[in-house]
Amino acid sequence: MVRFENVGMRYGSGPEVLRDVSFALDSGSFTFLTGLSGAGKTTLLKLICLAEPPSRGLITLFGEDLATARRRDLPALRRRIGVVFQDFRLLSHLSAYDNVALPLRLAGKRESEYARDVRELLSWVGLGDRMTHVPSALSGGEQQRVGLARAMVTSPKLMLADEPTGNLDQDTGALVIDLMFNLARKKSAAILLITHDRSLAAKADRMLTMNHGQLTEAVKQAVPA
Repeated sequence: MVRFENVGMRYGSGPEVLRDVSFALDSGSFTFLTGLSGAGKTTLLKLICLAEPPSRGLITLFGEDLATARRRDLPALRRRIGVVFQDFRLLSHLSAYDNVALPLRLAGKRESEYARDVRELLSWVGLGDRMTHVPSALSGGEQQRVGLARAMVTSPKLMLADEPTGNLDQDTGALVIDLMFNLARKKSAAILLITHDRSLAAKADRMLTMNHGQLTEAVKQAVPA
């Protein structure tokens, strides 16, 4: 799904904020990325989302070398990526249903083509009876589940989550992580979850740590039988 090889990134003429970053994300994998604020996690996310180009190194996304990819092909690559944000980023005047349906409408889909999928997805995240509610009528955990459903509605092959549990209580945060974990297994999607909370890493296949722009991988300990 994603491959970085010796990637470096700097803004303007400033120092590198990412240095020699190399890693890969495979189909169906669930990877946690941790690190202190300012370590470079968000910059890494921007590179994967195609929001910024790297200063050096090779990035391959869905088998496409981004250095040689045609500009007109980039929107199609972006549509294969779902992103879940800490601050939800829902449109306040739209219902849960309409927030989830929005990416499909923007892609030119007719409601007859997506209505069933949107309803099923909202039911799957436990909001089958809250579809007509606007964000202000939903709890923080419910809003985050709407955001998760919206990120999933296009059936992305890559899911990126930037501190998705930061504004949630422990139980609700664990529910969101479980939903994402089930998605990775059900849809064979690669998931990269950015968090500072190492306690969430129990379900992860891998745990990467960003420290001053460099990436290391922690070896997971085997769970005793």
